[in-house]
Parts: sequence; structure tokens; C-alpha cells
Amino acid sequence: MRGFEDRSEVLFIYVSPETFVPGDHPLRPIRIMADKALKSLSEEFDRIYSHTGRPSVPPEVLLKSLLLQILFSIRSNRQLVEQLSYNILFRWFLGVSLEDRIWDHSTFSQNQERLIGTDIAGQFLQKILEQAKETHLLSKDHFSVDGTLIEAWASIKSFRPKDDEYGKGTGRNDSVDFHGRSFKNETHASTTDPESRLYRKGKGKESKLCYMGHVLMENRNGLVVDTRLTQATGTAERDAAAEMIQNLPGMHQVTIGADKAYDTESFVARLRSFQATPHVAQNDKNRKSAIDGRTTQHPGYNISGKVRKRIEETFGWIKTIGMLRKARYRGEKKLSWFFTLAAAAYDLVRMRNLGLGNA
Repeated sequence: MRGFEDRSEVLFIYVSPETFVPGDHPLRPIRIMADKALKSLSEEFDRIYSHTGRPSVPPEVLLKSLLLQILFSIRSNRQLVEQLSYNILFRWFLGVSLEDRIWDHSTFSQNQERLIGTDIAGQFLQKILEQAKETHLLSKDHFSVDGTLIEAWASIKSFRPKDDEYGKGTGRNDSVDFHGRSFKNETHASTTDPESRLYRKGKGKESKLCYMGHVLMENRNGLVVDTRLTQATGTAERDAAAEMIQNLPGMHQVTIGADKAYDTESFVARLRSFQATPHVAQNDKNRKSAIDGRTTQHPGYNISGKVRKRIEETFGWIKTIGMLRKARYRGEKKLSWFFTLAAAAYDLVRMRNLGLGNA
């Protein structure tokens, strides 16, 4: 029998968003782990926020909203707030009822700026890792490190001499004659994002305004344990790696896997001073490698060389799902905050796939 469309609207509805979300939905374990981490940060939120004035967007709800933005590749805060207005799944994840009014996108952005000036993203990442540590998912002895370029939100046309504004037009996309001109970070800077730097990945590659993201990964399950975001320079990868390795807890011997870009005498010596064995790929093309047979003869060296490639999965996820192939923000401080939060979101997905968060 044919069914007929019923256009009558229900006046009252007494249901919770919980009833609309399947019991096996992949967001359920992520919400459990995120709520546990945010609960342990309650005292830190009390320290950041004033005890007087109008109530703000709860920081727990704000951070979980940003997690949704990363997990579902939502392009902007405006689109995120729009979806929160009608998406029952998102309301359930945030713990917001169907009757609650969603804040304006400008209010959301203003409250977001308060957190960006803090280390909340880094602390949230560490609280997530504590849960992984409790279930023995983290390796204490074996790690890998690598860096990747993140294209800045700035056009090459904005890269102008610091003491001269040549070819400045009146339109939004003014023409610039690049023929015969030399561009150097020492003499030029972007007028759109002054902290970005002109950099190219290798010979024959295009030079772009960019930053550099760095990740320290443990080798047991490929979880990110630390992040950095720096200006793009020839030594940024090794400097950031040394800083992250030095911050590893404990004083025991560890191994660090890395690619050929880290094969320098100074970096290898720094690793050894940190009680870290450098499982760095040998770069012996027209030069002498800093890694000799005393390191390569051990079976663990080859194992580290295979496992360290998994760090590219992290970069791939952050750049595609997390939408950081091209920076969505300007300035090193703000971009660094979101890079760390994206790494935390990646860890949550990995930990869910490994069975954590199942109630």
C-alpha cells in the first residue's frame, strides 16, 4: 500500500540526542576519552578564566567543538556553528540538548582566542597520552622524529622587500613582475603573514611561503607524543627534534629513528648526549655519514628504519582530515596551537582503533 506524506509538525518532543546515536558509533569512544582528559584539566580552566563577568562558552565544549571541526574536516568556525544548530550527532558529542541555543560564530571565535594564548592544546595531548600509557600502548624506549612543510596562508605576491614596497597595486590581486628579482628571507617578508618564510623542500622544487611542523612518535603503536611548529629553515627539523627528545621523561637509553636529513655530526652528537641512540638513515652520497657500523650492525637499527615511516601517516592525516596542508591561520603561535590539537585528534582516532574508550 502506498504511504502518504504527513506534513504535520510535532509540537513537543521529549527525547535526548543519546537516543539518535547508534551504540557502536565511532565517536562514542572518542567522546569518552576526550571527556576524561578534559575533566582532569578542570583546575587549569579555573585558573585561565575569571570568576566574575558573563559566562563564556564552556572551555570543555569549545575544545570538543574544535575536535569535531578537525575530525569532520569543517572548513570554518561559521560552518561549524551552523552544523551545531541542526546536527544531532554534534550536539550529542558536546552534551548539548536539542532545546539549547547555539552561540553565534563570532562569540565562538572570541572565546577560542582565549585558549590559543595558553598551553591547553599541549596539556590536552598529554592527558590523552596518559590514558594510552595506562593501557600500555606507549613505548618508553623507541621513538621516531620527522618534520613536514605547512604552506602559509599567504600569496607569494605578498613577499616584498622589507624596506621597499615595489609594484604595490590598488586591487586585491595586483600584478607583480618577478622576472630577474631575487627573493631572500633576510631582505624580504610577507605582508600577509610576516612570520612565514620562503622555503623549498629540495632541488627542483617550488619555493613557497610556509612553516614547518614537527612530530615525535613512539614506535609501538604510532602515537604522537610531542609536537612543535617552527619557521621553515634548514636546521629547524634537527633543532625541534633535539628539543622534543630532551623533554622525554626519564634518564634511560632510547632510540630515535629519523631520515637522512638528520644525518649530521652535530645532531648525532646531541642525541648521544641525551642518552639517545641515533637510528638515523645514512646519507653517504658524496659525503661521509655520521652513522657508522657500530650503530647499523644492530637489528634494532633496521627495525627503526621500517617503523619510522609510519610517521608519514600522521602527517597525511593532519594535512587531509585535519586540513592543515595549507595553514588556516596566520602566525606561528596560533598555527602551532592547532597543529598540536590536530595531533591530539589523530591520537584519539588511533587509540579508538586500538580498542580504547569502549564503555
